[in-house]
Amino acid sequence: MKLSLITLSALLPSAFALWPLPTGLSQGSTPLRLSKGFDIKIAIPNAPADLVAAVQRTKGFLTHDKLQALVVDRGASSASAIAKAKSLPSLTLSLAAAPKGGSVKSISAEAVADLETRAEGYTLTIPADGSGAVLKANSTLGLFRGLTTFSQVWYDWKGTGYTLSAPFQISDAPKYPYRGFMLDTARNYFPVSDIKRTLDAMSWVKINTLHWHVVDSQSFPLVVPGYTVLSEKGAYNAESVYTPKDVKDIVSYAAARGIDVIPEIDTPGHTSVISKAFPEHIACPEAKPWASFANEPPAGQLRLASEETSKFTAGLLKAAAGLFQSKFFSTGGDEINANCYAKDSETQASLTSSGKTLAQALDTFTQVNHAALRSVGKSAMVWEEMVLDNPVTLANDTLVLVWISSQNVAAVAQKGRRVVHAASDYFYLDCGHGGWVGDFPAGNSWCDPFKTWQHAYVFDPVANLTADESKNIMGGQSLLWTEQGSPANLDSIVWPRAASTAELFWSGPGGNVQQALPRLHDLVYRYRQRGVAASSLQPEYCALRPGVCDLTA
Repeated sequence: MKLSLITLSALLPSAFALWPLPTGLSQGSTPLRLSKGFDIKIAIPNAPADLVAAVQRTKGFLTHDKLQALVVDRGASSASAIAKAKSLPSLTLSLAAAPKGGSVKSISAEAVADLETRAEGYTLTIPADGSGAVLKANSTLGLFRGLTTFSQVWYDWKGTGYTLSAPFQISDAPKYPYRGFMLDTARNYFPVSDIKRTLDAMSWVKINTLHWHVVDSQSFPLVVPGYTVLSEKGAYNAESVYTPKDVKDIVSYAAARGIDVIPEIDTPGHTSVISKAFPEHIACPEAKPWASFANEPPAGQLRLASEETSKFTAGLLKAAAGLFQSKFFSTGGDEINANCYAKDSETQASLTSSGKTLAQALDTFTQVNHAALRSVGKSAMVWEEMVLDNPVTLANDTLVLVWISSQNVAAVAQKGRRVVHAASDYFYLDCGHGGWVGDFPAGNSWCDPFKTWQHAYVFDPVANLTADESKNIMGGQSLLWTEQGSPANLDSIVWPRAASTAELFWSGPGGNVQQALPRLHDLVYRYRQRGVAASSLQPEYCALRPGVCDLTA
């Protein structure tokens, strides 16, 4: 059986739906089915519990997905070939080399390791001759990524799992170490169950980072030890909170699925709600008209020039950081409103007594906060303003999220900063839903238009960068700000658009949207089988007939 090499530029058969596309892949055209007694074996002594659990989940997908091929007859014409096909008896997992020190690290431990040391690559061999499949990797995290790919190979025909494309030979690894999704839980609250379902969906497309924008001016749902009054007075209600137990649950659930949870407490802006518990630390709390003092209501910012406020903020960040395993913690730094500080007498008095400018006070404030995080083993993540608009002293390991425009990436990379793509002109999922502020009938969302999956898919992460600057690109993420998002529409806003970004930063740029669409249709239908309400991309008529709905068809 001759194998055909598949690349990003090759047109894939409609009945083939790996997402993200592996970076090295060959496939054949031989039917193969899963045997009735199919099993997944772990050839690793004392395998970590989360790897064992991942195997069980994969076996569950193979049993319960029951996804029929997206062809007009849903696979009926292949019934005879499936019945005659040889059976795959097993998949065996093993590590390519013995672990250092003799102990095997868990998926959970690998998921939160230093960003650029995570080993997510794997090789997967699925023969067509009835012999067993083999999955190898240098880490349990890599094995988990391979299991995810294996679970996508199979379709269902009357209770039999099958593929028409055996044998497979896959050698896969991500192009970028950071592949994320940001969820804002401050504008509207999301129960733990919704976050867990999102984490599952993220893992199915190999997204490895949840950037959790957990609090903001509107609400403070995070219960922070030693600062519980913030959530008591700042959450929308007593039930709309994330307790330390909830956070531990979310963090451990994510890690077992290869996902690092990076929390964010934005400072000094976006902090109005803190005035409910600590009014002495907030400038211009709920000042009117809010648009003169903040980018969103309610107005209010931390009094960054106050030594006491700096100590308070550092203590809060340090306490919150103790709830999370990630080596990163985001302190934000976006949308600082100068007018708020100009009108705040306490801030002006602090600046006068210290002899500092506002910019110098911000630098001191940031250094105090980041030193507090470093004292508990955390590195900082910040928004681009901390480099371009209000430059402050940052450690070399700081991650910088470029969000205002993709055009600003080069300026950040030229300063030698590590960049995470998060540009509103490509990756914001909340754009195009109309304006949300009241008494503004003609208003649209500020970041119009709606960002389609195609728009993100064709993004070039290293456009206009030199080779050296390109080395500073860590990856990218989709983002959901939730002014108009809630548990009611979470799945449909995020999926499958976030999957487009996931493939971009796993497989690399250069993909063709026409060739990707049939695979993305498959992903949507598989997500629905697994309980995630992903949005349709086209009428089902088109999904079953790749290409017939193209403008040129």
